[in-house]
Amino acid sequence: MNRDTAVDRLEAIVDRVETETMPVPVREVWAFGDVALGLDPVDRLDVYVTKDVLMRGDRKASRSFEAEYGIKGVGTSVRAGWAESNPDRVRASDNGYAAPEKCLAAELVDDEEPIHLEVCNASFEDNVTQRLKGALARDAYEEVLDPRGVCLWVDGNRDEEAFERLREAAFAMPTLDAALGMLGADDDVASEAASVLKAARTEQSGASVRGDMV
Repeated sequence: MNRDTAVDRLEAIVDRVETETMPVPVREVWAFGDVALGLDPVDRLDVYVTKDVLMRGDRKASRSFEAEYGIKGVGTSVRAGWAESNPDRVRASDNGYAAPEKCLAAELVDDEEPIHLEVCNASFEDNVTQRLKGALARDAYEEVLDPRGVCLWVDGNRDEEAFERLREAAFAMPTLDAALGMLGADDDVASEAASVLKAARTEQSGASVRGDMV
């Protein structure tokens, strides 16, 4: 998508998070990757969402939804009211429980859109650090999260200047290996991790989602 379309799409996502009931409470929305770098066109639009865990479960709703649709966890892992209003968007993990990250993706992103959604209970900056530590410890460089991000919305507050700067491609961002080096990765490791991530991105098509718990 061209740059203006990509930023418009980000604004639409934030609009919906602000005004509509999401499967789980959302605390932050970030953009990272190509759109933060000022590329035009944007091959894939990377969006990071920080979610909150539901604090009060609804066991009755969970049993009712499971009986009707065969999916567990509605009312505990995702909001019962949202699921009952949008049963076609409820997505389950392999163990049959409603998966918050997949439900958010179904709510916010069309299947054919070149958009990757990252969903985690931790903030973008905290998760960048945690993912890098884990990836370096296991030599699992495909798990690295690109740290070059822009915060668009947090706790109900939208950063209009961030959207303007994205449209103008006004953010100064380092290369990926340089950014990883700033977080403590050795030069050779940072270079290899950057290559692995770049190769992985070329294999993606349509919408994709990843969920994390930190």
